[in-house]
Amino acid sequence: MAARFSLLSLVRLLAVAFIALAAPAAPSFAVQPGEMLADPALEKRARALSTELRCLVCQNQSIDDSNAPLARDLRLVVRERLVAGDNDDQVIKYLVQRYGEFVLLRPPLRLGTVILWISPALALAAGLLWLVVAWRRRSRLAVETRAAPLSEDERKALDKVLSRNSP
Repeated sequence: MAARFSLLSLVRLLAVAFIALAAPAAPSFAVQPGEMLADPALEKRARALSTELRCLVCQNQSIDDSNAPLARDLRLVVRERLVAGDNDDQVIKYLVQRYGEFVLLRPPLRLGTVILWISPALALAAGLLWLVVAWRRRSRLAVETRAAPLSEDERKALDKVLSRNSP
C-alpha cells in the first residue's frame, strides 16, 4: 500500500508540475467575445491597432495580449473610435493625446525618443568593447606570466631537490 501511495503522490506531483510549467505557455485570449465587432473588417483593423498599443499596466505587452482591465478599456475605446468612423491614424492620435507617446509600442523617432532607439545598439557596442578589452588583457597577461626557460644553474638545483625527495 505504501508503494502505491508514493506512486500516486508522484503522479500527482508530476501533474501539478506539468500544469504549472505549461500554463504560462498557453496562448492568451485577452480579447473577449463581447468586445469583438460584428464587422470583420473593422475587427481586423481593431486587432491590428491593438497590437501597436502598449498596455499601460503591463508595459511590455500590447493591449491585444493583456488581460488587465485598463487594456480592456483601451481595446473598447479603439473599437468605439473605429465604429464612429475614425481612420487608424485618428485612433492612434486620439490615444496619444490622451495617454502620451508611451501608449505606442514603437514610438516615433524624434529627438526625445532617439535614446530609446539607439540604446540597444549602444549596449551591444559596449558589450563587444568589454569583450575585446577583456580578451586583450587576458592574452597580454598570458604572455607576461609565461615562464622563462630555466638556466643551467636552476635546472641543476631543481634536479638536486627532486632527487632528494624521490625514494
